[in-house]
Amino acid sequence: MIFTKHYLRVRYGETDPMKYVYYGNYAEYLEVARVELFRSIGISYNEIENRGIWLPVSEYKIKYLKPAKYDDILEIHTRVKKLPAVRIEFEYEIFNQKGEKLSEAVTTLFFLDAATQKITKCPDFIMQYLQKNWKDE
Repeated sequence: MIFTKHYLRVRYGETDPMKYVYYGNYAEYLEVARVELFRSIGISYNEIENRGIWLPVSEYKIKYLKPAKYDDILEIHTRVKKLPAVRIEFEYEIFNQKGEKLSEAVTTLFFLDAATQKITKCPDFIMQYLQKNWKDE
């Protein structure tokens, strides 16, 4: 398993008139956490793309438990629980600074060869970073 935590503060522009985070912004929070997970294992999204691999999202599921609010400091837990084949699945939990769980989410991405526009298996160079950082649960 790969596990990371990432923190961010809710900005005013991300909220609705009630000062709750607008629901559409959660997808961006998850993207930030996903990018940081890759960075934490030693490879950046930019490097992955420069090596000819894109990672489009094919599924996105979220459950909102409590609202995140303006100026909250969010702690986003991101996990990859199984090594990928042609898809990689990320699980997330978002907590506020009080430790209250605000949401749970899952995204599934697939590996796409940028040159051929064809789905491909996880490239060896990415798999090496995943395996090097893999920890048993």
